[in-house]
Amino acid sequence: MDRMARTHDHPGELAATDPVRLLAIRDTPLSVDEVLAAVGESSAGGTALFVGTVRDHDGGADVDGLGYSAHPSAEAELRRVAEKVAADFPVRALAAVHRVGDLAVGDLAVVVAVSCPHRAEAFDACRRLIDDLKNEVPIWKHQRFSDGTEEWVGA
Repeated sequence: MDRMARTHDHPGELAATDPVRLLAIRDTPLSVDEVLAAVGESSAGGTALFVGTVRDHDGGADVDGLGYSAHPSAEAELRRVAEKVAADFPVRALAAVHRVGDLAVGDLAVVVAVSCPHRAEAFDACRRLIDDLKNEVPIWKHQRFSDGTEEWVGA
């Protein structure tokens, strides 16, 4: 989808392309390469990438696995978050994918990347993207612990 937007470096100029290149909530394995390729941009001097994986512990308890569930509005909320980050930083390209369904320890749960003219901007925008995604997009984690207990996070 193309959209007209003011460029960050030249507020009077219009940019013809949407910096939001890839947004998805998927029940299939995620690819770092796909996300990184989506934010490739010749005008960007810095690209920041964050990969969230399922760890083997949480709060002192051993984790056997987990499942993610998403509200039907999650994709629309992900777009809203991404567009806000793109509006607040000089983003050249942005991508975010989140996994749903059952995941094992070590699986990729979320991959986000942002490219900007400079590294500091890319780091700041990427951190904001993952933080806002985790805080505002209705995706819930159901952790299963090795002692047989369970916990919902974000519900």
